[in-house]
Parts: sequence; C-alpha cells; structure tokens
Amino acid sequence: MKTKRQLKIIELINKNDIETQEELAKLLIEANFSVTQATISRDIRELKITKVANGKKQKYAVIPEENPIIPEKLIRIFKDAVVHIDCSQNIIVIKTLDGMAMAVAAVLDSMENSEILGSIAGDDTIFCVIKSEKNAVKLIEKLKEPLKNQ
Repeated sequence: MKTKRQLKIIELINKNDIETQEELAKLLIEANFSVTQATISRDIRELKITKVANGKKQKYAVIPEENPIIPEKLIRIFKDAVVHIDCSQNIIVIKTLDGMAMAVAAVLDSMENSEILGSIAGDDTIFCVIKSEKNAVKLIEKLKEPLKNQ
C-alpha cells in the first residue's frame, strides 16, 4: 500500500501544482487512499520531494537525483563481479561471475535510479527493465564507467 501511495503522490505532484500537504491529502483521499498529515509528511521526506518556485508561490516537485552516492564497497562489488553488459530495447542484461548476480542487483537497487522499473537476478544474469530504450542506452554507458578503470 505504501508503494502504491507513494507512486500516486509522485503522479499527483507531477500533474498538479500542489502547494500544501493539505491539498495533497485531499487529492489522495479523492483517489481512495486513507492518509494522515504525518503519513504525507513522512512520504514527502522519503521521496525527497521539495518545494520549488512557481511564480510568486511555491509548489511541491520531485527532483530526481542524477548521481546518487554509491558507497565505494558497492562499486568494488560491481567492478569485480560484472562480466558483460548489453541491452535489447529497454531491457538491460548484465552477466556476472557465478553466484554474483544478486549482489550486483543490490548495487543497482542502491542507485535508486527512477528509470529502472525493476530487475530480476538469477545466479549469473540480471534482467533490468528500463522505462525506455533511449534511457537504457544511457544507463548502460553509466554502468560501464566503473568497468573501464580496471
């Protein structure tokens, strides 16, 4: 329920000029979500939603993190485990050393990249679904960066 609510919050903020938590609560209630002010406040904090200028007023906005900080330990796991990265349309396929796919998938999850819709890890292969083919190509370039410095 929390995930659905938070997705709805992002959708509402992207579609509407929402200035207050009360306005957001009203829209969520109209969309059949039972919320309190404390829940909305917590969701805003977790989603890293901020207020931006909207003329003389302010509105809530979702600001995606371009380069979230990934701990060096996770980058090392990625560099040591990944064998090959390729894509087919909007699906990225990452081949890893045997038994390392879950660890590499955890690194992908820690990136908190909004373009990644989801991923599935087996023993040595990860399928990662991206929102669009164009974004998949961009993400592959980003993922291959740490591998170049080996």
